[in-house]
Amino acid sequence: MPAHPDPSVVRIDGPWAHRDVHANGIRLHVAETGEGPLVLLLHGFAGFWWSWRDQLTALGDAGFRAVAVDLRGYGDSDKPPRGYDAWTLAGDVAGLVKSLGEPKAHLVGHDWGGQLAWAVAALHPRVVQSLATISAPHPLALRGQIRRTALRRAPRNQARAMRHLFGAQIPMLPERRITQDGAALVERRIRSWSGQYWSGLPEAAERYRTAMLVPGTAHSSHEYYRWAARSQLRSEGRRFTEALARKIEVPVFQLYGTDDPCVLPRTRTASGPWIDGTAEHHELPKVGHFPHEEASAATNALLTAFIKG
Repeated sequence: MPAHPDPSVVRIDGPWAHRDVHANGIRLHVAETGEGPLVLLLHGFAGFWWSWRDQLTALGDAGFRAVAVDLRGYGDSDKPPRGYDAWTLAGDVAGLVKSLGEPKAHLVGHDWGGQLAWAVAALHPRVVQSLATISAPHPLALRGQIRRTALRRAPRNQARAMRHLFGAQIPMLPERRITQDGAALVERRIRSWSGQYWSGLPEAAERYRTAMLVPGTAHSSHEYYRWAARSQLRSEGRRFTEALARKIEVPVFQLYGTDDPCVLPRTRTASGPWIDGTAEHHELPKVGHFPHEEASAATNALLTAFIKG
């Protein structure tokens, strides 16, 4: 495994086309397949566009234009020194929809990508046709559950489940830790967060370890966590909270794994107050934090039916 791989290492061959798209002042790398209504796929922490490999082909075959993006700071997208606040990240996604030549998109996000999808639906509702999140409750629901459980000593509570968020606040050290030994920590986290029946885990872990070693990725990916925590003490964080309180009027789809150790059961059902349209909620048994990869067939069936509906 190269110590500092070239960003192009993430341009993995397959039944999709790679290209660069400029949006919101930066260059974003995307993988695209199919024709039809746009479905924009947003990955989570430690991942990159390849997280959606199974959805790209399934959605493309189902009559959609499926586009998976490397978010700002990840993969082969630009990694500027700033812009990792949710305001800017949401602007990246809204700008990407327009740069792809579409007025609206069906947004699908996992983990951090799901949190970002919620933000886009609240801040830029005109570009959102529907919203599907995987292992990602509404940001205000997640924040509320963390606050409620922060001082509790129970071994399983939402604050403890998200302790990696608090660990990311230390300057420089998290970047060094996650890139040590060929980014071995990435694999340990994936294994601890996933269910026990993910047959494709070894390949995924290898891909994500390599992607984390791309220069700039370790720092950029932790900046997401840092802004999320520190902004709560700043005026911009209060303004963002007020903006997020806008109810989502487009159809909403939520998918979780029953064995997800990062998003606990009470948090999975806490997003209702921010949904004002139709909503679907699904949980897949014996699946962890990565349903779209651990149980891709079931995820694809549910997701395709939702978007078609």
